Amino acid sequence: MNDLFDHRQVRRAFSRAAHGYDAGAALQREVAARLMEQLDYLDDPALQRAPPEVVVDLGCGPGHAAAAMQKRWPKAQVLALDLAPGMLAEARRNAAEATGLAGRLNPFARRPLPVCADARLLPLRDASVDVLFSNLCLQWVEDLPGVFAGFRRVLKPGGLLLVSTFGPDTLWELREAFAAADEAPHVSLFPAIAQFGDALIAAGFKDPVLDRDEFRDGHPDLAHLMRELRAIGATNAMAERRRSLTGRARFARAAEAYEPMRGGDGQLPASWEVIYAHAWGPPPGAPIRVGGVDEVSVPLSSIKVRRR
Repeated sequence: MNDLFDHRQVRRAFSRAAHGYDAGAALQREVAARLMEQLDYLDDPALQRAPPEVVVDLGCGPGHAAAAMQKRWPKAQVLALDLAPGMLAEARRNAAEATGLAGRLNPFARRPLPVCADARLLPLRDASVDVLFSNLCLQWVEDLPGVFAGFRRVLKPGGLLLVSTFGPDTLWELREAFAAADEAPHVSLFPAIAQFGDALIAAGFKDPVLDRDEFRDGHPDLAHLMRELRAIGATNAMAERRRSLTGRARFARAAEAYEPMRGGDGQLPASWEVIYAHAWGPPPGAPIRVGGVDEVSVPLSSIKVRRR
């Protein structure tokens, strides 16, 4: 099966955008804040849970969520994972700034550990992670069941999975405008909430809960929107995208097709659909659904051999 996304392009785009990412990432920060509210579950005294020992921020970007989780659980090992080396460099700088005076007074204070890694192949031990947090990363992954199987592998039984992603209504206006100008895809396709939930259930996660938000912002013209997308690394990463420049004629046709959507405020709308999910790591031996059939993994050591 051919990849839907060009992951080298994802890596390049986010590395290029890393230094100025924070200036244009207001939506990403808002979604991260809403997602992190769910971490309060773990600190509820009624649950009598021990503080997490290993926390993963997957697709950490500039590392603000990783730094916040390190502050919340100072004794935990927080791993800041990202595919883009440029983002990891920013995460390292931001972690040092977040530590501030406390870090200078206590040089042994823990900081998030930056790790260059692909969500599709996590370099982590089985059942080693207490919290797996991922904000707006999974929209760049085409094989959700495969990725969730990897998440289940590294998450401890009872560990918390907390993720967000963009849904298919994201930038639908931009997609329609460019579709009127060019046959090649210009806007990446993202999974629907039902597809996202099915993949979680197939991987065997316990008690998944999904929610969605819709955001909309405005732009004076198409060029302004495209500049903002490039500034946060959200470029077209589809493998079948046009590899040459869009060209003035195509861009002008897309801008013309966008114009009828201009709102009463005089702005061109840009919609963002955000899907949130949290779920719990299943107990050992819980089935994984493969091709509509539940498969159960049984350790070889647990199979008794009758001797004659």
